[in-house]
Amino acid sequence: MKTRSETFQIAKQMPWENPGPGITRQIMGYDGQLMIVKVKFEKGAVGTLHEHYHSQATYVASGKFELTIGDKKQILEAGDGYYVAPDELHGCVCLEEGILIDTFSPVRADFLGI
Repeated sequence: MKTRSETFQIAKQMPWENPGPGITRQIMGYDGQLMIVKVKFEKGAVGTLHEHYHSQATYVASGKFELTIGDKKQILEAGDGYYVAPDELHGCVCLEEGILIDTFSPVRADFLGI
């Protein structure tokens, strides 16, 4: 069972997954304690409200998103970011096509199928 990524991640050589309509993700670097994931959203795509035990910090690389975290809503665009505490309900709606860079601690084993 692989518990860490390769040292370098070359984007054009890495596969994309489709976790939902209008959403694709590329798993980048990880080990047991940390994971970074690039997530592309088409305009109108919905990151369904969900929760997980991982801490999450996300950077908005491009686009515009309406985020819901707990009982708060905020519109974020390129250069902004957000933090989600463990077990906090969160989700988003993509207002303008874009990319989020998610970081998780610990690793999202469910994304790796382990």
